[in-house]
Amino acid sequence: MKNLTKIAALIIASSALLVGCGKSGSGSSASSSSETSGKITVVGSTALQPLVEKAAENYQTDNSKVSITVQGGGSGTGLSQVQSGAVIIGNSDIFAEQQSGIKADKLVDHKVAVVGMAPVVNKNAGVKNITMSQLRDIFTGKITNWKEVGGKDESIVLINRPEGSGTRATFEAAVMNGETAKKSQEQDSNGTVQKMVAQTPGAISYLAFSYVKSTIQELSIDGVKPTDENVTNNKWKIWSYEHMYTKGQPNKVTKQFLKYMKSDKVQKGLVKDLGYISISQMKVQKDANNKVTSN
Repeated sequence: MKNLTKIAALIIASSALLVGCGKSGSGSSASSSSETSGKITVVGSTALQPLVEKAAENYQTDNSKVSITVQGGGSGTGLSQVQSGAVIIGNSDIFAEQQSGIKADKLVDHKVAVVGMAPVVNKNAGVKNITMSQLRDIFTGKITNWKEVGGKDESIVLINRPEGSGTRATFEAAVMNGETAKKSQEQDSNGTVQKMVAQTPGAISYLAFSYVKSTIQELSIDGVKPTDENVTNNKWKIWSYEHMYTKGQPNKVTKQFLKYMKSDKVQKGLVKDLGYISISQMKVQKDANNKVTSN
């Protein structure tokens, strides 16, 4: 009996020791942090900037050890900066293949949204709809007064985007048909262009849908309104993907942020709220040669 009592005591003691070890291991695991940490610098497209800024703000709230800096500068700057390794992500409205001096095969494309772009005019121009050929003639300088397209007797003031702007490249591909735009004042920032058109009598330019406000007048083209729905089926021709390029495959912290950009939280929330279009909504697709096909 004494031997049995000793054996039972040993079994109980061993069990207690194993439970204790289990608790210790669990506690150790709970105390170690698995939260990713690191810094991400994002530069480029001002059309994409509002979406990435807000997404980054929300992401950092839940990932306090990740620091994300977002700046504009234009698509050309974003592509050249990410190619040189100066930044982690380069935002662009155009494919890397469409930008001169960029080795697209060295970059990895992460499409996060679609943006529609609309011609916009000063509200006093008296015009709400023009034809595609009239729009082209305005930017080539063949049409110089709003009365020529049914508006007021007022000179047209062109505000274009600079070379290297993804917004300009998208506009020219859809509108200019190979013709060269008349030399005019140029501004890269969507926000600056928006204010200039609102404040300059006779002004015309073009903006991402997300920047079209009540202070300016958007134009329909050939009776087609610049709406998300018309972009998804390509009835509205002026649109592009929003690309976030990395040099090679992204590191862990960048990969997780890009995954967040494509998550339902962003695609079904921020993308819609900020005036962009989710790629999942598109009924067509476009390649680097601007060829559009059905999905």
